[in-house]
Amino acid sequence: MSAKHSLLAAQQAFMAQVLDEEEPVPASWNERQAAGMDVYRGNYRSAVVEAVIGTYEQTRRWVGEEPFKRAAIHHVITRPPSGWTIDDVGAQFDASCTQVFGNDPEVAELAWLEWAMLEASRAADASALTPEGFGQATAQFGDEDWGTMRLEFIPGASARTLDHNLHAIWQALGAEPFERPDFVLDTPRGCIVWREDDRPTFLMVDADNVRALNAAKNGSSYGEICMVLAGEDPSEQAMHDAAMGAGAMLGQWLNEGIIRTITTA
Repeated sequence: MSAKHSLLAAQQAFMAQVLDEEEPVPASWNERQAAGMDVYRGNYRSAVVEAVIGTYEQTRRWVGEEPFKRAAIHHVITRPPSGWTIDDVGAQFDASCTQVFGNDPEVAELAWLEWAMLEASRAADASALTPEGFGQATAQFGDEDWGTMRLEFIPGASARTLDHNLHAIWQALGAEPFERPDFVLDTPRGCIVWREDDRPTFLMVDADNVRALNAAKNGSSYGEICMVLAGEDPSEQAMHDAAMGAGAMLGQWLNEGIIRTITTA
């Protein structure tokens, strides 16, 4: 075995021990090395659990200290960090919350929101397209230009559909005394997250708004977004309503400062 492969095998064996105390100790290890691994494993898990706790302060307050700590431990065991920085240890914690808090699905949505806001806060700086700038850029647009127009959003902007009122939950978490609000939505809504100057923020929107925004982020043109909103085999009235709805969403995105640039084919 080459020195390179020998080193890789040793690193893999070491990480297997860190992540799973049930993993058999390598035959080449002595008792002192095995005992030292117990200490190292404890320190490692303590560090990454603390990183998760620091990232999800609102989620922790919502569920309580002990339930959150159990979820954090579950997360670092089942989804050990693979990035170069401990800041990424909280990635996919919402998926861990889905497993741990199966009877309280709002927890996973709240964890998603906290992570999305963190991602927005550390996204690259970019200037947003103003409504005035958009008006100037589209002043000479014909029907084909509008149909092929594509939108680029500012870095860190994200959106998803929700079954719970995260706005009400977030407001309650910032109040003293903390009282749980009515947070179950009658119909699904959406949430858009972005950074406003240096401050991450979010806005509850219609579910169609999220569908349209994510379609645009995935490369759909403005005309294609209208078709997404109109549905399959739409009537003339449905197409009209979809176009009006897309226009209202576009205006909202511009007013909130979420769009960076526009392009046409």
